[in-house]
Parts: sequence; C-alpha cells; structure tokens
Amino acid sequence: MTSPTSAEAAAVVNHPTRDPGSFRDPGGFVYRRDGILYRQIDEPAIADWTAFLASGLAERLVRDGRLIGHEEASLDLAATPAARAVIRPDPIDFVSYPYEWTFGELQDAALLTLDVQLTALDAGWTLRDATAYNVQFRDGRPILIDSLSFAPLEDGAPWIAYRQFCEHFLAPLALMARRDIRLARLLRADPDGVPLDLAATLLPWRTRLNLGLLSHVHLHARAQRRHAADDDARESVRRVRIERARLVALIGNLRSTVAGLRWDPAGTEWSDYADHTSYGDAATAAKERLVAELLETTGASGVWDLGANTGRYSRIAADGGRRVLAFDIDPAAAERNYRQLREERRGDILPLVMDLANPSPGLGWAGQERRSLLDRAGPDAILALALVHHLAISRNVPLPMLLDLFASLAPWSVVEFVPKEDVMVRRLLATREDVFPGYTLDGFRAAATGRFEIVAERPIDESARVLFLLRRR
Repeated sequence: MTSPTSAEAAAVVNHPTRDPGSFRDPGGFVYRRDGILYRQIDEPAIADWTAFLASGLAERLVRDGRLIGHEEASLDLAATPAARAVIRPDPIDFVSYPYEWTFGELQDAALLTLDVQLTALDAGWTLRDATAYNVQFRDGRPILIDSLSFAPLEDGAPWIAYRQFCEHFLAPLALMARRDIRLARLLRADPDGVPLDLAATLLPWRTRLNLGLLSHVHLHARAQRRHAADDDARESVRRVRIERARLVALIGNLRSTVAGLRWDPAGTEWSDYADHTSYGDAATAAKERLVAELLETTGASGVWDLGANTGRYSRIAADGGRRVLAFDIDPAAAERNYRQLREERRGDILPLVMDLANPSPGLGWAGQERRSLLDRAGPDAILALALVHHLAISRNVPLPMLLDLFASLAPWSVVEFVPKEDVMVRRLLATREDVFPGYTLDGFRAAATGRFEIVAERPIDESARVLFLLRRR
C-alpha cells in the first residue's frame, strides 16, 4: 500500500465537512473547511441575500448584537459548484440547544426573535423561520444565527413563521410557567417544538382567561384542528391577507404574552443547595482558595462546571479569565444563576440545565442533527465539586465509570470527594441501603489512577472533604 502524496493529503485536509444539522434550507448550508465554519449561499437564496445586505437591515441587526456577524469569503472555498456566495460567520464558543436552556434563557431567546421580527417589519422584511434552533447564546446574550432567515415582506402576507414560533417558544414557556417547569423536557422529545393541541390540553383551564394564551395557544390549536380536517378551511387560510399594521399588532401582542409569563425559581430539591451545605465559613473560604489555585495549575481557558448550582465556583473559574459553562440538573438553581449573571452583565458564564447521568443525546435526523453533549467541543478542564456522591450514591454510577466520563470530557479535572461521614452523604443514605462498599477515599484514588495522574490531593480545612487535581493519562 502506497502512502498518499502531499497533494492527496492536502485534498483530504481541505475537504469540506457539511454540518449534519444544516440541510433543511434549500438556499444554503453550513460546513467546515480546515476547522473553519463557512456558509454557502445557493441560487434560491442569492437574490434575497443580496437585497438583505443592501437594505441596511443586516448591518443594523449585527451592530445591535441581535444577528451574528460575518465576513465575505472567496467562492474558491465553496463546498459545491452550486455556490453563488460564501460567508464566514462569527464563531460561537459552544452550541447549546433549547432543551438545555433555563426558563429565562428560552424567554429571552423568544423576545429576541420577536424584536428582530418587529425591526424587520419596520424595514419591509420578515423572518421566514422562527425556530428556537436559530438562536444561540454569545457573551451571555441570545443572538440570531440564521442570516438566511430574512425575506422581503409581501403586501398583505401573514407571518409564515407564526405557528413555528408558538410551538418552539410560547407553548413550552407557558407550560413551564403555568403547569410544571419539568415540561421543558418536551422540547427534547420533539425537535419541532411542543404541538399546540398538546399544550392546550396540558395547560390549566384558567389560562383561557389570559387573552394572549387564549389567542395564541388555545384558539390557535383549535384553528389548526379545523384546518387539518377541512380542505376549504385550509384554502381560506392560504388566501388570508393582513395589513402590516395588524401584523405588527399581532407580533406586539405575542411579545406581551411572552414577556408576561413568570416562573419563581424556588422550591426544587437543590435550588438553594449552595447556601445550605455542611461547610462552615472557614471551610468555604479554604475550598474557594484551593479551587482557584488548582484551576490556575491547569492553564485552562475553558471550563465546564458540572453541578454548578447557582454558580459560586463558576464565578471563581471565570474570574481567572476563563469561559465557563455552568451545568446543573436543577432548573431553579440554573435559572437563579442566569438571572444573577444577567444583572451582573457577565458574559463569561453560560448556565445550562443538564442531568449528567442522562445528558443530551444526539437527536433529529439520523441522530446527528442535534449533537449529543459528548460530541460537542469539550473544555480544557472540568470542575466536579460536591457532585461525585450524588452520581455514585443517588444514581448508582460506579466510581470507575464516573472517572471515565470525566476523562472523556477534558484533560484536566478538579474533583471534590465527599466521604460517607459527611452530613450530605449521610442524608443520601438515610432512606436507602448502603450498597456502596467501594465508596471510600481509597476507592476513589484507585478509580482515578486508572485514567488520571493524581497531580494534587488537598484536604479542605475543617472538613472531611478532599479536592483532587487530576491530569488525564
């Protein structure tokens, strides 16, 4: 077998790789070449794209931080000969999905979408898509990433993305606020959002007294059912004309309905865990100092804080100049974190809701349209503080498997081991049989050395807990 020539090797390196989630838009798609993200614009979209740039709307939205910016790129970098233009979008540090967002993040993404639509209408344009997947978070704020979503507004045309917006944003937000925050999980069950008839069924009857929810969810769902069963009704919908002023009023009412939804992030199991631990003041101060020192040793620029709760240690990590993803299983803790970060105007930490024992899988077409957590770019280091006992005891995950996961995520791990004599572990064992003989400090060391070098082991003052700095082998 002969070795490839330098030209053949270069061809492999330069071969464009299409993003598996970018295939639904006939006007263009996203791909990578040499690790750089590009977007190809094909014939069906080139006229609207050229007009959109010339209108000044794109420049205004980018300047305001509501639309992702881009640079023009050479056609030589196109993925296929069909390209009419190629752009290089500004990068996003981490691609997150709506089913991982807090209530406030989903609400802010919804309001961004409506505000962009209102701005577009004022300029004679409209959003042809209103999927939540067109939004990402950058520097702590939502931003629209689909530059090809804009189309010229036709006289009298309704908003074609109205139903999509209601299913991707309004219905799940209403269910989270008015029924149960855990219904956010429905977004993971269906990549097309929450069907309006399902939302109308699950929402309390009293939501019909809210004019916005009555109009945009309940009556909207009823109209959908009628149109699905009646050919004449479907044809009448196609002929509907709406004046721009009425369309603006509709979007404005939709915005008021979204903004009026409230959820109090309290009462869940771990929402105030960070403020009610077994630590005294001295132990807390010692732990904070040790975490900062150990993170400094890693030289990490990106950190995932697994089990971040309300973000006390995420902030310590970020204060060292790092970008941090703050994951927590508890939606109330993550929401409290997000609200505080928004008040502080911090953009270096992004809270996300995540169950590490059941993380986001690959979803959508061929299981690849939305990538699993483990398939997305990993950090330089992870923090796993006050987490191991929850996974090992509450979720029965053996210590070697837990350390395998940490090693798969990052080259460095800062991990806190909480022994059985700790009050928090005793609480976990109070209502269950202790079937965890291997859950000891020596058992943790043995599990860690299978995948890591133990660089440092630091007891926390006035506590039985121990911090470990682990470097992947």
